[in-house]
This record gives sequence, C-alpha cells and structure tokens, in this order.
Amino acid sequence: MRATWRDLPEARYEVGFEAGLAVPVGDGVSLVTDHYFPRGDGEFPTLLVRSPYGRGIPWSPLFGVLFAEQGFHVVIQSCRGTGGSGGTFHYWHNEPGDAQATVGWLRQQPWFNGVLGTLGTSYLGYVQWALALDPPPELKAMAIQVGLHDPNAFFHTDGILHLESPLASSMGVENQHRGVVPFLRATLRLQRHIRRIVSARPLRRSYEPTLGPIPWLDDAMTHPDPADPYWSGADLAEVAERTTVPTSLVAGWHDVFADQTIAQYARLRKAGCDAALLVGPWTHTSALQQGWTDVFTETLAWLRAHLCDDPSTLRPSAVRVHRGGDGEWLDLDEWTGEGARIGSWFPAARGRLLGEAPTADEPLASFRYDPSDPTPSVGGALLSPAGGARDQKALEARDDVLTFDGPVLTEAVDVLGAVSVRVRVSTDTGFADLFARLCDVDATGRSVNVCDGIAAVRTEGDAPASVEVAMSSTAYRFGAGHRIRLQVSGGAHPRYARSSGTGALPVDAVDFRPVRLTLHAGSVLELPHP
Repeated sequence: MRATWRDLPEARYEVGFEAGLAVPVGDGVSLVTDHYFPRGDGEFPTLLVRSPYGRGIPWSPLFGVLFAEQGFHVVIQSCRGTGGSGGTFHYWHNEPGDAQATVGWLRQQPWFNGVLGTLGTSYLGYVQWALALDPPPELKAMAIQVGLHDPNAFFHTDGILHLESPLASSMGVENQHRGVVPFLRATLRLQRHIRRIVSARPLRRSYEPTLGPIPWLDDAMTHPDPADPYWSGADLAEVAERTTVPTSLVAGWHDVFADQTIAQYARLRKAGCDAALLVGPWTHTSALQQGWTDVFTETLAWLRAHLCDDPSTLRPSAVRVHRGGDGEWLDLDEWTGEGARIGSWFPAARGRLLGEAPTADEPLASFRYDPSDPTPSVGGALLSPAGGARDQKALEARDDVLTFDGPVLTEAVDVLGAVSVRVRVSTDTGFADLFARLCDVDATGRSVNVCDGIAAVRTEGDAPASVEVAMSSTAYRFGAGHRIRLQVSGGAHPRYARSSGTGALPVDAVDFRPVRLTLHAGSVLELPHP
C-alpha cells in the first residue's frame, strides 16, 4: 500500500484490530462490525464507516489501517443484508435507523470519547447523509468522497435509463462483501456477458442469468420518475440545506456522482455550513487509486481540524479543483455559481461553431440513429476502467455523430462551471434521446471529451422542439491553437439504454424504430467563464 501511494504520512501509532463485533440495531437484526484502533495512551475520536461492499479490501487498508495509524478509532460496519449482517439490503430504507442505532452502540463502548466523524466513498457517502438526517450531538464532521445523495439520479436521467454503471454497482453490492475471489469471479462474469445483458429485448431482468435475482435493482430500473412514491425518502438533498455538520466533499470530473457532489457543496454553502470541495481529474474508481494520496491528505486534514482541534494542515481555500487542458490546480474562495460570465457558441451549417448566432433559420444537419447499431459510449462518467478522457476519433467518424467546431483559438479559453446546450431539434418518430458532449480538439486534430449530458426528446410533427441538455460541470483550459467542439448524437450505449424510438419504458421496450434527428438554427452551447 505504501509503495503504491508514496506520499502518505508516516504512521503515528501501531494499529489494533477487533473483528466481527455484533451491533444490534433493533427488530432482531445485528450488523457485523470491525474496530481498528491506535495502540497508544489517551483518548481518540471515532470514525464511522458503513458499507454494503464488505469490510475488507479496499476499506480495511484505506480507512481502517491508515486512519487508525493517525490516531482515530475506525469502525467499519457491513450494512444490513451484506457482509454477514442480518436482515435484507435495501438501497435506502434502513440506513437512517441503522446508523442511529450504531451511534447508540458506540455510546456504550468504553473507548468512545463522544467525538464522532463519518467517512466513506460512493454509497458509503450516502449513508453519511442518512445519519445527518437527524445528526446525533456527537457528530462533529463528515468526509464524503465521490458520494451520492439521490439514488434515482444514479439510475435515470430525464427518464433515460443508465445501464453500465448501475449494473457494475449492483454486482459489487451483491458480491464484494463475499471476498476477493468471489468478487473477481462475478466481475469477470459480468464482463463476459455485458453485451448480451445490455442488448436484450426487453431489458427487464436480463442480468439475472449472470448476476442472479436482485429485487432492489429491478425496482430501481423500472421506476424512472423521481416523483414516484417508490422513491419516497430516497433523495437526501434537503439534508445539505439545513445541516450544520462541517463537511468535506471530494469528486472527480469524470465521476458518476460529480454533479451530485457539486450540488451538495452549493447547498451546504447556501445554508452557511462549513464545507470544503476538492475535485480532481478522476473517475469514480481512480479517485481511490491514482488520486488517493490527494484524497487521503485532504480528508485527514479535515478530520483533524474538526475532531482533534488541529487546523494546522487545512488548506486556506474552500475549493480546490484540477483544471483539465493544462493540468493546473486552482484554489478558489468559492465554486462558481449564479452570475458566472457565459460565453455563447452557436452551431451552424457545415459543422461550424460560431461566436454569433447564424442569421438564417434553417436546418443545420441531420443524422439517423439506429437502435440496432447504437452509438457507443466512449469515455466519460463511468464506473468501469473505460471511463474518463478518451480519444473520440473512431466515435466521431460514425455517420450517427455530428460535430461542430469553433475557429482555431488565438489565445487560451478557460471554462469554469456548469456547461449546457440548448438544441432545437426535430425527429421523424416523435421520440428520441439527445447526447451532447464538449470536446477539445488539439492542433493535430485529436479530439478528447471534456464533459457531456443526455436528455429525452419529444416532438410533434415536423416542428422542432427546444431541448436543454445539462452537460455537467468542468474546469478546463482550451489552449491556443486548439478548437472547441460540440459533439451531438442519439445516445451513448451501454452507458445509457438505447432509445427505442417509440416512447416505451426502457426496461420493457421490445419494438425498436430508427429515428432521424435534425438540428436547427437557434441552438446554443453555453460555456461559463471565470
């Protein structure tokens, strides 16, 4: 571990370990819990880590050992129905109550000094928000890394079903707590059968021959509407709007939860809560790999400041973000929000991207999206190793992908904030999806993705509809000699389910129709500038 992450701080303490403690949480259920502790005199604060992915690798070394070495009790617990814990796992129903019961158990432990922090990534971040619904007085800080607060947004965007990342995540929930070997076997099994799963008609339960029955996954995939009563209580965004618990947030520009993390920070700051934000050039998984030294250093400083009354290693700025393009780190007083200066770029005929709106109101270009040969996903916000910044050459050579290029830049252009595009589009079926991506084209013509988004298209007759596509946030410098490119297509499969062209629920679609999409003048790409 230390050979992999070279700049980790030296250990302050040797580490002790108690395995397999049973924590009762009511209704006859006990949750299996491991306790790591520093071997030394005195009192130490406690960090609570709750996981549906087991208590071993990577949580044991990343959280248990490393933080206990620095002078923290670390309690790593398997969520209900996972890792030997009793009961049945559900994506959100049980987490608030189980977390509160665990804090009640901590109060009874002779080593607990009444100072508590929470720690964890991904779903391990979600359970922190669940505890903060009704924060116990002992809770003094949270450290949420690449975490979510809204499960629906992980499974759906504008009614469009996310495929690849939820399948990978559910495979982890069902298998990672069983140990390294079963988890690796399940991972390889999913890789072998992923093409069959994501191409099935219908999609509903197509994963079962490979992953087995997963009732909570089937439920989540078949309820796209966030207002559906099924999702009642799932979205914990309101916690950030009223909490006073100091919170450290970590994200990656290509993380599946980047938008959620940035929204969390905005809500925390609006509520006047002490909060910090770190965003690196990472995907969901690389934040814990290539980015771990930065993430650990940031988290340790935050926890020492708020649990140990030692702010000496805190960075002075509230926000630190990595700027793509030139690789610089920016220290900011705040993350950009309302009031940012917006630069408008207008798609025009012959694949141009202009600084002024074209005068003619005419069709710009069209393409045919065929769900039997869906436009593939290349890079971007994925859980798989295929995510992140990737060369777009092969993708952009397809007939079902449009590109609009700005002029060669005579000086660098910085983008900082939320990117979006408003597209005037017509279709010949009335039903389609629209995937939009911001790319950087260098002097050699190499195109690399920066950020992207997807939205559903609904049209009537030949009239174009105005479709707003939120393309996530970024910090990026387009260098002199480069071009800004807008890439447009009808999907990104298997990151998202194929559009059937019929308006059918994605999991139930059996009949698929090709659709022709036509872009019209009046479309505009909006880039926020610092």
